[in-house]
Amino acid sequence: MRNTPRDLDFLTRQPFAHRGLHGVQGAPENSGAAFARAIDAGFGIELDVRLTADKDAVVFHDAELPRLVNAGGRIADLTVGELGAFRLSGTDEPIRTLREVLSEIGGRTPTLVEVKSPGRRGCGSLCRAVRRALEGANGWAAVMSFDPRIVRWFREHSPQTVRGLVVTKEGSRNAGVRGWLSRHLAVRSTRPHFLAFDINALPCSFAERQRRKGRPVLTWTVQGEALRARARANADQIIFEGTPEPA
Repeated sequence: MRNTPRDLDFLTRQPFAHRGLHGVQGAPENSGAAFARAIDAGFGIELDVRLTADKDAVVFHDAELPRLVNAGGRIADLTVGELGAFRLSGTDEPIRTLREVLSEIGGRTPTLVEVKSPGRRGCGSLCRAVRRALEGANGWAAVMSFDPRIVRWFREHSPQTVRGLVVTKEGSRNAGVRGWLSRHLAVRSTRPHFLAFDINALPCSFAERQRRKGRPVLTWTVQGEALRARARANADQIIFEGTPEPA
């Protein structure tokens, strides 16, 4: 991989399409069609990965299949081969591995890989699968996660990989003094290169302090001009859905 912790400008170069540029017929979220549309429009790509039963990373947001696939079941209970037999709603596209998706993107645009927490077990297995996929990829890519264990794993075992901590204030665990302390401890233990901050929590003194320390702050999920204006004032780049603005 080309990217090192010192090469962070790719994080702010252009807006990122959340789960690809999706929402039209034939281009569901996290699909090849949605990623191709984002590339053609000049945007970066944000995508999600989960751990399979055979310890690989597949590109899929939900823990379970039904919302996006006409079938039941959990990603964690199925192998890559079993998942490959399903098709994303309204398409002929299978659920694919991160390695396959990154190969198709081919380094044509910056890519953010949100690593979904596998729960109590599987953190190391998922991180190793993501690292293997990134090692075989060309171009600019970064990992990010809500789960500090995942970000810390990359700090300790793959320090050359650009890593980010995803931050929200939603939920009782993230609010008030408890949330403030949790965010500070997470940043201290993971030492992220950037933050991906919930747009609904901005403006935020915590985010602003991180920016002053040289950590880019991305913000998600930005929809509509009012949130775009808030993002311009409080963040370095957006992860957006809906009508795109020119890159």
